[in-house]
Amino acid sequence: MRIAFFGDVVGKRGRNATVAYIQKNKLKYGFDFVIVNGENAAHGFGITQAICNQFFNVGVDVITLGNHSFDQRDDMAMFDREKRLVRPLNYPRKTPGRGFIVAEARGISKTIMVINIMGRLYMEQNDDPFAVLDDLLTEYKLSINVDAIFVDCHAEATAEKAALARYFDGRISALIGTHTHVPTADLQILKGGTGFLSDCGMCGDYDSCIGMDDDAPIRRFTSKLDTYAKLVPAQKDVTVCGVVMDVGTTGLCTNIQTIRVGGFLKEQKDFL
Repeated sequence: MRIAFFGDVVGKRGRNATVAYIQKNKLKYGFDFVIVNGENAAHGFGITQAICNQFFNVGVDVITLGNHSFDQRDDMAMFDREKRLVRPLNYPRKTPGRGFIVAEARGISKTIMVINIMGRLYMEQNDDPFAVLDDLLTEYKLSINVDAIFVDCHAEATAEKAALARYFDGRISALIGTHTHVPTADLQILKGGTGFLSDCGMCGDYDSCIGMDDDAPIRRFTSKLDTYAKLVPAQKDVTVCGVVMDVGTTGLCTNIQTIRVGGFLKEQKDFL
């Protein structure tokens, strides 16, 4: 089974580039299941039902989120209504929506559990991600009641992501980091068979400050008076970043490679 995951999609240009890539390559590269992190998809902040539909219409199976999950508040009922939208599992119990989904990969009769977990170092102080995920995985087990378990770990600290991946090594198919918007070079399959990458990068403009036009971030850093300068997605060329992984009959990762196509960064093409 082949799973494709695309990192934080930033704004309209990021959406359009990611959608175009999936349309062009889903069949070409045999993606059985597609996951997208969409927490920055609405002009850099949150997501809407219309944007969800744009992704679902090209074959995205699940959308994960993060700390900007609820920035767009016009339709909060969406989080309970839209079953394929997954916010961080370790949010407080009464938070709208769900922290995981068990879905079927269409056409191959395989079940994939997709979990969104958020780190705590330098971020919001939510429930302990180790404990919350540990509890969930007492019920769901690879090759017993699910064929694959994918974790989008939305966190600031690479050490926290690495610790989570190693703690759950052999119990999940992959843990892939998001949130920092910069692709890291530590792609690997851990000793127990779990695929890991600290951050797969964003689908956005890298000639920018992590996807935002340079002016406002620089003003925020250089003047106390501009702390709340409005952030606007950069409008130049987009690089689509993510990972593709193969999962074997045991539910563990047998192959994992990065996607890096278009835009400002050096491309990685023909990765399969």
